[in-house]
Amino acid sequence: MTTISDPHVPTVAAEPIEPQLLDKDASRSRLAVVVGVGLTLFAVLNATAAIYLYRGITDLRAVEGRLEELGAFEQRIVARLDTVNNGFQSRFERLDSQLQGSFNEVNGNISRLEQNPPPARDDGSAGAAEPAVVTTSTVADASSNNIAAEPAAVDTPRPAKRKSTAPPAPNPSYQRTETPDGKVYYRKIN
Repeated sequence: MTTISDPHVPTVAAEPIEPQLLDKDASRSRLAVVVGVGLTLFAVLNATAAIYLYRGITDLRAVEGRLEELGAFEQRIVARLDTVNNGFQSRFERLDSQLQGSFNEVNGNISRLEQNPPPARDDGSAGAAEPAVVTTSTVADASSNNIAAEPAAVDTPRPAKRKSTAPPAPNPSYQRTETPDGKVYYRKIN
């Protein structure tokens, strides 16, 4: 298409059909403000998230440290319980060996008494000394008088008297403590 222009004719400027909604300078400044506000909001959100994340990591590290201390504490408790258990076990073994020794001694005494019975004594005079017998007659008279007067007391065995033994004295290296509810505790004295 060809245009003819006459230099003497004033030029006519073509107006846009639609009116301009935004001015270029105003739209640029508004866009800069919106982007700036958006970037600022994004930075604030990132900083807040970073702070909470840092606090969470710090708390997590503190909890992990406490858990490690708890594991070490548990190991110390287990070691102490093993020590106490070994102490009680050795005490029980010692008591068991003492009881076995006492039982063996009692069994030995019983077997010795069965083999060699003690001389028979009268029940009434068991605690007192036996009186001495004074013989003034001949042996034949004494033997005939004993047979006629009393039955043979020597032939009947007397039952053995048991002595009541007091419980052994407590070990002086332990202190006995009795609580009001009746429980008894022993504590070793160093």
